Amino acid sequence: MEFIVTEYKRCDVVKASGRIDSYTSPEMEAAFEKLLEKSRYNLVFDTSEITFISSAGWWALIRIQKKCKQLNRGELVLVKLDQKIKDSMNLVGIGQYFRIFEDITEAVGSL
Repeated sequence: MEFIVTEYKRCDVVKASGRIDSYTSPEMEAAFEKLLEKSRYNLVFDTSEITFISSAGWWALIRIQKKCKQLNRGELVLVKLDQKIKDSMNLVGIGQYFRIFEDITEAVGSL
């Protein structure tokens, strides 16, 4: 899985495509960890081309969110979630952990 990172002054946008499951979630987490190591804590995850997120993917995103929010440094927000993915997120009860935006500009502006 390839992760494309676009750096902005206020935040970084990470974009990927395909499935995030137990096989690809470590790659995703490593991509976000690289940004955290550079003290980049305001992150936008563009999920417009993500077709599936497993529980392993959600746990990885929750860990990243916790690191971003640690000491009020920043936040991980999600953009363009597919309705099926939103439904699975709410089904497992993690809807309140992330702010979700429909527009990338709005998400970047929120950080």
